[in-house]
Amino acid sequence: MQLSKDLMAASSTPLVLGVIAEGETYGYEIVKRVEALSKGALNWTDGMMYPLLHRLEHQQYLTSRWRVGDSGRKRKYYAITEEGLKVLREQQQQWHVINDALNQIWRDLKRSSNDGYQPV
Repeated sequence: MQLSKDLMAASSTPLVLGVIAEGETYGYEIVKRVEALSKGALNWTDGMMYPLLHRLEHQQYLTSRWRVGDSGRKRKYYAITEEGLKVLREQQQQWHVINDALNQIWRDLKRSSNDGYQPV
């Protein structure tokens, strides 16, 4: 299944903030965690991930520091700030509203499936 770019863009900030809220991490680990959470449906690239991380850092939702990882490579590790946690909580509430509305409309459509609508 191909996910729309609009949906991926809208969900990228809460996904990244949520992953980083689990603990300090670096870009490649974030990409792999999102891929695992989505069961492979979200395959982000460096070209998408690093501009997002830089934007979130500029907005002061993240801090970063360079350190040597377990592999011996120098990596930029990201941690969430208090402001980032606040934004994550706000976005979580917003996504619950959207999710509830979508689930309701899909339930209503299923009940009145005279129009031939077949939910997935």
